[in-house]
Amino acid sequence: MTTALTGIGVTRGLVIGRAHIFHSIQPEVLEYNIPQQYVDDEVTRYELALARAKQQLDTIRQHIPASAPTEIAAFIDTHILMLEDSALSKVPIDYMREHQCNAEWALKYQRDALVTVFEEMDDPYLRSRRDDVDHVVNRVQSLLGDSGEQGLVGTEASLAGRVIIAEDVTPAETILFKSQGVAGFVSEHGGINSHAAILARSLGIPAIVGVHHLRRYIYHNEMIALDSERGMVLADCDEALLQHIESRQQIALRQRARLADLRDRSAVTLDGVNIELLANVETEEDIDLMHAAGSDGIGLYRTEMVFMMGNGAPSEEAQYSAYRHIVERANRAPVTIRTLDLGADKQVDGVGRGGAIATNPALGLRAIRLCLKDPSLFYPQLRAILRASVYGKLRLMLPMLTNVEELLQAVQLIEDVKRELRQANIPFDDDIPIGGMIEVPAAALDADAFARHLDFLSIGTNDLIQYTLAVDRLDEDVNHLYKPAHPAVLKLIGMTIKAGLKAGIPVAMCGEMAGDARYIRLLLGMGLRVFSMNPRACLDVRRIVVNSSVSELSALMHSVHRAGTSNEVEELLDRINYDI
Repeated sequence: MTTALTGIGVTRGLVIGRAHIFHSIQPEVLEYNIPQQYVDDEVTRYELALARAKQQLDTIRQHIPASAPTEIAAFIDTHILMLEDSALSKVPIDYMREHQCNAEWALKYQRDALVTVFEEMDDPYLRSRRDDVDHVVNRVQSLLGDSGEQGLVGTEASLAGRVIIAEDVTPAETILFKSQGVAGFVSEHGGINSHAAILARSLGIPAIVGVHHLRRYIYHNEMIALDSERGMVLADCDEALLQHIESRQQIALRQRARLADLRDRSAVTLDGVNIELLANVETEEDIDLMHAAGSDGIGLYRTEMVFMMGNGAPSEEAQYSAYRHIVERANRAPVTIRTLDLGADKQVDGVGRGGAIATNPALGLRAIRLCLKDPSLFYPQLRAILRASVYGKLRLMLPMLTNVEELLQAVQLIEDVKRELRQANIPFDDDIPIGGMIEVPAAALDADAFARHLDFLSIGTNDLIQYTLAVDRLDEDVNHLYKPAHPAVLKLIGMTIKAGLKAGIPVAMCGEMAGDARYIRLLLGMGLRVFSMNPRACLDVRRIVVNSSVSELSALMHSVHRAGTSNEVEELLDRINYDI
């Protein structure tokens, strides 16, 4: 009898393959004494393990795809820096010499000391960094034990075509899975926006996370199937079910093969409605993907990446150079630059972390709040954006607005910067459109007021859903409650779209929901006409758009609005999406 397990699908894909139960090695550490005359040899053994660990991470760093978000590279870079820090490169050696003990025990002793320090911190962001300590220490411990790549033992062919079954998966392991040709992976832990999930999407690896007690039901080497779009793992499949899944695989392959033909086709619905498809970008490599997909422009350029590439806030000139380069690479296509959105899970040393530690960083000093509190941070960025505006069709967007007063304050600062540039005879686009992100429920509820002062709105669904439902999307204990189809979320989206229509300004959506095939027709029916997404999703969204009728979808919206639960909405989506 077929066993069906459900989790969170993080990439689209249908996979059939044999299960490989994967264990990230957690070496058992024993303490023993080293004779004095051999302590130097033990130190050398430890230093060689550190060097090998750094070499492994350098190799992994080189294999990160250009399309991967900057946080992934930063994650690996952090681990490399930890290996070089004296906390791991010197303190364990001092301990070995003082206590004449083995390297494994000295490293474990230092690991326990570091973890204790992190666990005592009040700041959840800093407290979570203990996981980085464990990742790095486990890598070195594995090398001290000469067990290789933390559970990835064997030839590259050994995992080719396999479906990895794991308790958890790190970004480094995700990259190694890709290099070994795995068909997909399933993990007991993790969320839709975990590092491994983000990387799996960038690498195109079908993956499902958050399948609790997974390893109780899946056996090594048994044939299983993954439907990562629906977040479903099927074990003990009969022949008829496997044949059905294989037929769906073939249909999906044919659809993907036809996507390239859509690159130069306008995104016009069956009933003649023009839809604008934009790309979210972080690096200039993303722009290559944007052009390859035939996107209409950049709907979200995240300026945090400029800040996260160095130590502290970059200079005005460094920002100007980066923004101008992105605008010029867009080849006259519109570019929407979001002002700095640091805080919560995105931190930069020396920026915005002064004063008392926030009890809840997600609700604290971040994004526009941080910029208004520290004009010395905001002014150089505004000057850089305005100076770059003469090189293309640039639009400026303010994140995390919660009240009109802070919007007006930000607009006044923009006007002040414009006046300074005029006085200095520095050219800029005096009519640069200014927009605001609607990602806080208060802003959606007051969207009419924001629309009166802005040239465009953009719905940031990642935070809007999180704040509306009081669900941390990175917390695996509650992320199953993170539901884009929740009726309350749809009401807020609908209110924002209507506010834009009333004010005669465009409304875009730049959150993950805008690139999720499951919600495209729903959003079309609700009146959304501008979608901004990961450039990899653009062709698939275009396919859905050109095969949809807005008039027919609009007629179905009364049923959606009457739905009282997320499950009812999801059932309606199954009907709306019957042919995609």
